[in-house]
Amino acid sequence: MIKEEDRLSKIIIGAAIEVHRTLGGCGLLESVYEEALVWELEQQKLNVERQKVVPIQYKAVKLAAPLRLDIRVEKCVIIECKAVADYNALFETQTLTYLRLMKLRLGLVINFGEKYVKNGVKRVVNKL
Repeated sequence: MIKEEDRLSKIIIGAAIEVHRTLGGCGLLESVYEEALVWELEQQKLNVERQKVVPIQYKAVKLAAPLRLDIRVEKCVIIECKAVADYNALFETQTLTYLRLMKLRLGLVINFGEKYVKNGVKRVVNKL
């Protein structure tokens, strides 16, 4: 499974770079980059879910406020899209919490607000 997640992360990062290059860099809304990234990943014939609603279980109770993931690829990699000038490490903590709640191992925080998006990719792992 780890090899599959690594394979997917390479495809995802390549797609993010293509989106950033094609759209002309930073300065757009997060939702624009997210939609374009989903399109790129679907062109690779990947199973992609956008704005995936995930119920949160707290002990014996299903909480009313679900988790909403930006993107989930092949049911095993979470992508959190950002478009900010000032990156906050809290984005990685949030992604790690999502991974733990969903019992997944790999998440990518992609900040399209960077001059070069490759510098805005942060890999977040849960028990890898």
